[in-house]
Amino acid sequence: MKKVLDVQNLHVSFETHIGEVKAVRGISFHLNKGETLAIVGESGSGKSVTTKALMRLIPHPPGRMREGKILFEGRDLVQLSEKEMETVRGKEISMIFQDPMTSLNPTMTIGRQLMEPLMKHQNMNKKTAEKRAIELLGLVGMPNPEGRMKQYPHQFSGGQRQRIVISIALACRPKILIADEPTTALDVTIQAQILELMKDLQKNLETSIIFITHDLGVVANIADRVAVMYGGQMVEIGTVDEVFYDSRHPYTWGLLSSMPRLNADERMELRTIPGTPPDLLQPPKGDAFALRSQYALNIDFQQEPPIYQVSPTHFVKSWLLHPDAPAFKPPANVQQSLRTMPNNFDKPRLFKEAH
Repeated sequence: MKKVLDVQNLHVSFETHIGEVKAVRGISFHLNKGETLAIVGESGSGKSVTTKALMRLIPHPPGRMREGKILFEGRDLVQLSEKEMETVRGKEISMIFQDPMTSLNPTMTIGRQLMEPLMKHQNMNKKTAEKRAIELLGLVGMPNPEGRMKQYPHQFSGGQRQRIVISIALACRPKILIADEPTTALDVTIQAQILELMKDLQKNLETSIIFITHDLGVVANIADRVAVMYGGQMVEIGTVDEVFYDSRHPYTWGLLSSMPRLNADERMELRTIPGTPPDLLQPPKGDAFALRSQYALNIDFQQEPPIYQVSPTHFVKSWLLHPDAPAFKPPANVQQSLRTMPNNFDKPRLFKEAH
């Protein structure tokens, strides 16, 4: 498949009064034309910072991209001027933000805010842009879209404001749509409509989507591939089937174990991952997840693991995949969800140093 986006060794940090926060630490990934890549992980793992970096929306100061390339159709977005980036944002790459109130101008009608990108990037006249704006509002489930064009953001509910933001992002039919928790404020019915709309857009226009979410159920329904982030790094990336049914990183197991089960006993406690994410003012020396992992080896506290290739599409950053690492088993509740069990899960895990 053709790559529409290729991120190479991206580092993003923020200067604070107590030191430099290394929010994103050397991540690399790509996005194929017409696919959906979901990025999952706990709050503070670097998901939103990564996607804002793709749009060149990291405020400087205090933030800066210390290193790396962001190749969009062969162009390195890091090297573009701000004026050149203005022709990319909204037209070729659009973003749906989690909080709609930070995205909408409270002094402008929502009709004007919808028409503006259409007139600027699509060269539509006012009448055509107005017609298209009404259609977009209808597509995202806004009642009486024509009558609400002259209203202001404060006259809408939180869920309705999010639908407006989604309409603006979709207005110019971008090649890449970045969605940062876009359905958080919506009820399940509208959420389903929005997800279906995104899938239709992807199918009809071959739009590529980067979808950030905490909801693994949404990931299973919408994504082609999944990237798991922890401590500013991507620790596992693969197809949906590989990550859900043949995951290899302990943090991925923790996320899957934390999913509520419909058939679970009501007295069963919801599993959680013990501990807290690492302090990125002083990132850990070895594996960032080692202190929270029951599978940690001695080497995890001494040296950062490399990235191992499990299959042509499946990559894992963990010493557990080293040829000298002991055999191990994932948690029982993750085992139950696996379709197949790899051979190296057969023996009980032993704690020893990998060489």
